[in-house]
Parts: sequence; structure tokens; C-alpha cells
Amino acid sequence: MQILKNTDQDFSAKFQALVNERREVTVDVSGTVQEIIADVKVRGDAAVKEYTNRFDHYHPQSFRLSETYIAEHAAKCPVEVTTALEVAAQRIAAFHEKQLPQNIAYTDTLGVNLGLNWVALPTVGIYVPGGRASYPSSVLMNALPAKIAGVERIVMVVPMPRGEINPVVLAAAEIAGVTEIYSIGGAQAVAALAYGTESIAPVDKIVGPGNAYVAEAKRQVFGRVGIDSIAGPSEILVVADSNNNPDWIAWDLLSQAEHDPSAQSILITDSESFALKTIAAVEEILVNLSTKEVASASWEKHGAVIIVSNLEESIFLLNQLAPEHVELCIDEAQVFASQIKCAGSMFLGRHTPEAIGDYVGGPNHVLPTARSARFASGLSVYDFVKRITYLQCDEQALQNIGKAAITLAEAEGLPAHAGSVAVRLT
Repeated sequence: MQILKNTDQDFSAKFQALVNERREVTVDVSGTVQEIIADVKVRGDAAVKEYTNRFDHYHPQSFRLSETYIAEHAAKCPVEVTTALEVAAQRIAAFHEKQLPQNIAYTDTLGVNLGLNWVALPTVGIYVPGGRASYPSSVLMNALPAKIAGVERIVMVVPMPRGEINPVVLAAAEIAGVTEIYSIGGAQAVAALAYGTESIAPVDKIVGPGNAYVAEAKRQVFGRVGIDSIAGPSEILVVADSNNNPDWIAWDLLSQAEHDPSAQSILITDSESFALKTIAAVEEILVNLSTKEVASASWEKHGAVIIVSNLEESIFLLNQLAPEHVELCIDEAQVFASQIKCAGSMFLGRHTPEAIGDYVGGPNHVLPTARSARFASGLSVYDFVKRITYLQCDEQALQNIGKAAITLAEAEGLPAHAGSVAVRLT
């Protein structure tokens, strides 16, 4: 973990190194993934079964989980967890329902009828990781916006190592309205969703996080289908003054560090004393934290504390880092937030830990990482709809604008374009 002070002579160089740090997996798996995708395209179900047996030690008779199986296993979810999922689902749905866009329709002064219609994608595939990253909350965050957008077929793929699955994942899928669930994962699952097999019809877009193989597979099938993003390790940046409790901020920093050894937690403060107290609190919490191994690796290798002379100076630094999550544990947090241009999601005030956003806040927790918040946004209803524009000219409207179209078509050397308009004007 490094400490940077903006008064140090080498601060600019150190900060730029922090900005440029690459924490993604550097192992090149593109060749392996390419082979798996090619195999699934040719052999379909047979290839998927072979890879599922090899990687997950599981060989089901049918990939698709039956309604009975889903219901029976979802029922094993503890009642209090199901209740919490329902609370989260209600809040997530309420926020995303407000995102539904409106169609546009009008006639301009020259008599041309113009418009734009929003339509839902017909079918979407959701990748849900297994193992360490099996998060039921992500099922809600990925499936509910799709359902609210009007997607009719929502397909979920989830690996089941040795035939085991977390009942909470299935409970979340039921609540979120997932229509099909298949017990497959890895690059082979992405390939099956993109190209289809004998038993799995293809989808139009694939969303959801996964390991390096899943991420690379999404990259390679993009164009055949849409994808949400290529997710990287988690990030949190906390801006805090000395009026905070160091223990609170320490827990916030570790909330992302425990995700992955490559995750990054950064504190920016204008108090060196508070910075040192927070660092000490992190070390104290780590002693008994059940996720200590992962969180410690993240904090020690990628953690950072930046001490500035004035918190206003942190705005430029924050926009350069473009973090996935930003906590503003300060007075007048909304005023400060209005100056932030590059962040995935913001959590304002001293009583809004980022973890609330992970579960029950309402906004989506699928957010841009690796500085992509400079140009990308979190998952939303907009990711599951597309725009179709239309034009309608009557005879007079075409007379009004057609001559300009002919002139431009001729300037571009496209006589058929010009002719298609001109023939209607004669």
C-alpha cells in the first residue's frame, strides 16, 4: 500500500503511475478461447458437454434446469434471504422503471414526419459466475433491467461444479423473471449463447461478469451478439475528511478489496492524521476478517492513500482515476458530486456505504471498471433497448427538401441516390 502526498516533488509521477496501473489478468487466453468457440460452433451440444465435464466435472443429461428443479432448490434459500432479495428487487425495479425512454414523433415546419421508436431486444443471455464470484445480487442487477425493458426471453447460464449450485442464485432468478436457466459456464457457455446449439437457442446480447475466459469469449463473439462490457477488477475511491470515523472508512475500503486480489481501494483525504488512523484501522480489521487473504493481497499490492492540501484538489485526481465506485464522506457531498465527470456510481454522505448500492440501493451495481468510466456508464434499461428512427414525406415535403438531397448525392458521386429522389420530383 502506498501513501502519496500532493506536496511531494515526485507526486505527479507517482500519481500518473497509479492512474496507468494495469490490474487485469495478463495471461493470454485468446487462443484457447478461440478454439473453444470454434468447436462449439461446429459440434454444438457435444462440445459444450465435453468442456463442462472437463472443467466443471459435471455431465448433466440436459443443460436446461427444469422448472421443478429450480423451484425445489430455490425453496432451500433461507426465508430471511428470500425476503432480502425481494426487498432488493423492489428497489432495483423501481429505480430502473424510471429509466424507460419515451418515443419521439413530430412533423417539422417543412411537412416531414419524423420519429424514433424504442424497442426491447428480443432475447438476452445473462452469465452468472460460480465459485467465489457467485453473487445472487448480480442476478437481480442483470435480469431486472432486461425484464423492465420488455425483453421477452431472458436466458441465464451458470456453471454447476460437480453438480452443485447456490439455492440463493436460483431464488434470485425466480424473483427477477429469468425464463431459462442452463447449467453451463466458461467460454463454452458464451459460445452457446452467441451461436446456439441443438438445445440452446442463440441470444441477441450477453451481459454479466466472469473470469478471464468468459471476458475473452465475450470479446470474441462481439459483433455476432452485443455485450455489456469487459469487466475488470473492482475499484473504490473514498474522499473523506477528518470528521469521519476511521473504522467506517476502513470497512468501506475493504469492502472492495475482499472481492479480488487485483481489486483497488483508494482513500483521498486532507488530513494526514486521519489517513494514518484509517490505515491502522484497516490493519486491525484484517486480523479477523474471513476474507483476509484476498483483501490483504489487494490492499498491500494495489491500495493507496492520497493526502491533499485541500479536498477541492481531489476532484481533478478523481476524474483522472475514473473509478468504478466513489464515496464522498464529506459535508455538502452533492455540491462536490456535481463536479465529478468520470465515475461509475457515487455514494454521497457519511451514511451511504458503497455496499448499500451493491444490494438494496436501487441503481445498478454493474459498473465500468479500469477507467472506462471516462466514456461508459453502469448497466441500465438502456442496455436492453434499441432505437429505430423513421421518416415520412408526402409529395410537398419531398419537394421542400429533395433538391438539397440531390445536390449532396451528386457531390458525393452517387447518381442512383440522386436519381431516386429526382424521379419523384419530375
